[in-house]
Amino acid sequence: MSPPPPASGLEAAFLANRQQLLRFLQVRGAGDAAEDILHEVWIRVATSGAGPVSAPVPYLYSAANAAMIDRYCSQRQAEKRERDWSDVQSGGGEASSEPSAERRLAATQEAAQVFAMLDSLGPRIAQTFRRHRVDGIAQKALAAELGVSLSTVESDLRTAYRALAEWKARADGETR
Repeated sequence: MSPPPPASGLEAAFLANRQQLLRFLQVRGAGDAAEDILHEVWIRVATSGAGPVSAPVPYLYSAANAAMIDRYCSQRQAEKRERDWSDVQSGGGEASSEPSAERRLAATQEAAQVFAMLDSLGPRIAQTFRRHRVDGIAQKALAAELGVSLSTVESDLRTAYRALAEWKARADGETR
């Protein structure tokens, strides 16, 4: 394999001024990205195939500055896209513990469907479920309140839980 041809033109100016260009980028605020930006400039110089440049060193400084600005603008744009995406996903600027209006509406509609399904099981089963699960009444107290046995309350709750599980399975199947 033969050695690469000696650098000429912009490549030679780049190689001769590499350290100064690197310092220039660091001073201008490129920070840790200075080496990467300088590498981008090298790739542009090596692949550009540009004709002779009358002032190669100022040209390289200008190219380095432009590459740094391009990188900065790209990063700012990516950060803005990320912020915008996060805002859209969270429903707006500040995160809130309150659900969005759409979620509240969907929950209200779903609760109405569940209560309608429970009502279709019969008034005693629906009342037993609501009093136990919504109002927090103990099963034994509920049996006394309704004038039925504890096993009847347990049976009504099992019927309601089974119907809820079937309803949930159907609802999950529809969303897939």
